[in-house]
Amino acid sequence: MPQPESVQRARRDLGNKLRTLRTNKDFTGKTLAAICGWHPSKVSRIENGQISASADDIRAWTAACGQPGEAPEMIVALETIATMHVEWRELEKNGLAKAQEVVIPLWEETKRYKAYALSYIPGPFQTEDYTRAVLSGIRTRRGLSDEDFETAVAIRAAKQKYLRSGQFRILLEEDVLYTRYAERSVMLNQLTRLIQVADYSSVSLGIIPRDAARGAAHKAHDFWIFDDKTVQVEIVSAFLTLKQQHEVKRYLDDFQHLSELAATYGSAVPLLAKAITAYG
Repeated sequence: MPQPESVQRARRDLGNKLRTLRTNKDFTGKTLAAICGWHPSKVSRIENGQISASADDIRAWTAACGQPGEAPEMIVALETIATMHVEWRELEKNGLAKAQEVVIPLWEETKRYKAYALSYIPGPFQTEDYTRAVLSGIRTRRGLSDEDFETAVAIRAAKQKYLRSGQFRILLEEDVLYTRYAERSVMLNQLTRLIQVADYSSVSLGIIPRDAARGAAHKAHDFWIFDDKTVQVEIVSAFLTLKQQHEVKRYLDDFQHLSELAATYGSAVPLLAKAITAYG
């Protein structure tokens, strides 16, 4: 599938830096390619962001241009690009638990969390049984091994500790409350848990009713925003990490529209109580 704008832009930015090294040396693309032993078109394709350079490519390029000291910083930029768009099969190749661990460093350093959910109750607010049901469905759908399944459940459950150290603004579509991933008793316990955490001083919970007049507040993929600087989005084929300022702003703007819509309908508790009655 086409890669997101943030990946394409970051590749072009890195390509421009490499181009500057080449032109400062008065090399043509063909000259640099010959020195490095590459196909003549490789240089222009890297500079234009059509393909990604490898770490070895960057080392060869900077050395040929007499600037080997530029390589480390560019390789860090390359590694950042590689984490922007990661297919699930790559992320989960070492197991479901390892995939859960990938996001922990970002969670550890974040103080302000925003989340919008169309599909699932967000992780820190899940009961263990709800988490087990959700991850079981993911495991089955993606054909993953079950050998580290309980470890994956425990890792996600451990995210509840961040409710004590961070501030959370959570928005749910009302449909999330009625999307059954487990038996009725599990869903009842999950919704009861939501009522409990909605009372925490660190949590602001809004729910957008099914029949809300949407206006500018369109539905979106489930996403998290960390300290208004990093966005993570789960799409069908991949896990996105977005840091480009203009893209983060789009999600912040959408979150604001969705927040305003939820606020017009007041407290989330009546909608939660209605859903609990439906399961009862």
